[in-house]
Amino acid sequence: MKRKVYALIFTAIAASFLGCSVEESGDKATSEGKQPENERIEKLIGQMTVEEKVGQLNFYVGDLFNTGPTVRTTESDKFDELIKQGKLTGLFNVHGAAYTKRLQQIAVEESRLGIPLLFGADVIHGFKTVFPIPLASAASWDMEAIEKAEKIAAIESTAAGITFNFAPMVDISRDPRWGRMAEGAGEDPYLGSQVAMARVRGFQGESLSDAQTMAACVKHFAAYGAPEGGRDYNTVDMSERSLRETYLPPYKAGIDAGAATIMTSFNELNGVPASGNAFLLRDILRGEWGFKGMVVSDWQSINEMVSHGNVANVAEAASMALKAGVDMDMMGDAYLIEIPRLIEEGKLEEKHLDAAVRNVLKLKFDLGLFDDPYRYSDTVREAQDIRAKEHLEVARDVARKSIVMLKNEGQLLPLNKDAGTIAVIGPLADNHADMNGTWSFFGEAQHPVTFLKGIQDAVGPNTKVISAEGCNLYDDNRDKIANAVTVARSADVVVMVVGESAVMNGEAGSRSNIQLPGIQLDLMKAVAETGKPVVAVVMSGRAMDLSWLDENIAAILEVWTLGSESGHAAADVLFGDYNPSGKLPVTFPRNVGQVPIYYNHKNTGRPYEGDYSEPKSERVYKSKYRDVQNTPLYPFGHGLSYSTFEYSEIQLSADTIGFDQTLKASVKVTNTGPYDGEEVVQLYIRDLVGSVTRPVKELKGFKKLMIKNGETKEVEFEITSEDLAFYTIDMSHKAEPGAFQLFIGSSSEDVKQSGFYLKH
Repeated sequence: MKRKVYALIFTAIAASFLGCSVEESGDKATSEGKQPENERIEKLIGQMTVEEKVGQLNFYVGDLFNTGPTVRTTESDKFDELIKQGKLTGLFNVHGAAYTKRLQQIAVEESRLGIPLLFGADVIHGFKTVFPIPLASAASWDMEAIEKAEKIAAIESTAAGITFNFAPMVDISRDPRWGRMAEGAGEDPYLGSQVAMARVRGFQGESLSDAQTMAACVKHFAAYGAPEGGRDYNTVDMSERSLRETYLPPYKAGIDAGAATIMTSFNELNGVPASGNAFLLRDILRGEWGFKGMVVSDWQSINEMVSHGNVANVAEAASMALKAGVDMDMMGDAYLIEIPRLIEEGKLEEKHLDAAVRNVLKLKFDLGLFDDPYRYSDTVREAQDIRAKEHLEVARDVARKSIVMLKNEGQLLPLNKDAGTIAVIGPLADNHADMNGTWSFFGEAQHPVTFLKGIQDAVGPNTKVISAEGCNLYDDNRDKIANAVTVARSADVVVMVVGESAVMNGEAGSRSNIQLPGIQLDLMKAVAETGKPVVAVVMSGRAMDLSWLDENIAAILEVWTLGSESGHAAADVLFGDYNPSGKLPVTFPRNVGQVPIYYNHKNTGRPYEGDYSEPKSERVYKSKYRDVQNTPLYPFGHGLSYSTFEYSEIQLSADTIGFDQTLKASVKVTNTGPYDGEEVVQLYIRDLVGSVTRPVKELKGFKKLMIKNGETKEVEFEITSEDLAFYTIDMSHKAEPGAFQLFIGSSSEDVKQSGFYLKH
């Protein structure tokens, strides 16, 4: 009864503040007299005290001071008083329909203004149904599959009360030492942009007010993926040209796809921390790109400006961040504590505060929270939608599409389901806890299908599956290697599951050694010495140094971290129920000394194209290493299939085009192998002469298509002058006339080549 009374009071207050009933939509006015959303927001701001305004910018984590989730199984009153006082705009990493509804009721029924709460979370690659890590799904080069995965993540998250997702991470990374490479789409701005758009579309759907969609947050703005030394949170320093050509495009793509929010990054950029960087937030984001959404800081990144050393204290940091355009302070209390005093002392104009509050309230209106604060806290939908059978089926499909076959010497794969005895060996072979991977807070460890279980489920009744752990993940104890060797000797074929655990990559997961961790390489060598055929199944959240495996193991699958259906998806590929189609979104180096290594590098004045086998006594004054080839172990775009695909020569619609014309480039691709299969046909361009130097190749398009055994399909790309544009000597973004090379093929290195001219 008490809550009903509060509800009536809230309705009356909201109607008086907003000029319409709470049932009315926040959309533009209609003939019935509804007020436009912006008028409703301005009326509400006009009723707020400075303290209440600041409260709308204050975002707290749940009960624990960490970046993990808080799962509420009982009702807590820890935040009740803060919510009643209007000192919280919302909470993040809490979930549960019943709990979020209880907190929401306090906000709308017991606070003075009745402003609903946001509930945020890091739903990076699925909620309870866990999908492959983002680097893995990017390896699918399948935008439809990626969008579908994020749609399911949104359905499950919103059923549990979550309205605001801290994803997608779109940071370009060319340094596999950086642990958060796992959360992005790899090294290329074009592929990264396509993935960013697909993920935003998946999270946000057609309308934010749909109860099964949530606000996406493009992060981390900007250039967080380029820290010096590959060390997380470290300094980033680069030219504006590199920033604009390589690192900014995926953020822009996510915004163009409609992303409602942006998150700032921890790093400084050219001497200014991102959370106080007006060049990024005011000039580029708001000014050039016209972004109208809300900007949130990363965890305490406003406060951390003091440690960076560009401000003397938190008050200066708060003022600088707010003026630069950071609307919401995550977990820092910088705004809550400092802004009222700064305004009272005349050191900060209230207009900056109002602008931030306006952006936060608009997000809440767009989510439909003012019309129905409880639309995202549905216990019935929570019970039905989470880990639904059809969701797990999609997770399995996305996972197998994400697997990249790096090597298959002698066609060892696919394995025969009636192969006799299969040994499954490795510390990750029957490991439930690490299958979900980094940033999978909401996925329970007991659910994922292990590789051992997936293989056991797939084989025929006459096949025996045996297993051994072989070694531990976190120590150098060799006691288990002997047993693994014994198990391998009694098998007809060995599947070795090795790689990184969930905590070996992700945030604060940088590594200076990117080989197999611990003594796993020693385990691999011991098993290989048995002479049994070995398939290496490698889990990782980054490109790794797999040089020894490439030299000594017949078949290698890069499976990344696949989530809920890990074992089933891997078994689908191992036994040929699914023909692998993944392609690398990152370059794999021969060793860490080549890092950073990426396909779209530039030539030097002394490019080296010689034979590495030349006598080492000959000193060649070219840009080369004396102890390893310049080329990568596996190039960007590489990925094998159980089929083989033959490319015709490239056909061009013209050898010269004008700036207002379109060039058509086509190839015929024939499946000459024994299986139906999918191929990712990749288009690259090289501008041979520019006012500033240009990369040796740049990805400009790709198409993934199914080609049946013996079938030929024609693939056509269209190229315009906009596709050829870059930041010229005067920093204008435009194409320049001249000669271009055009490449189409199955990877950045395996291509056919042609050429054309662009003229005025």
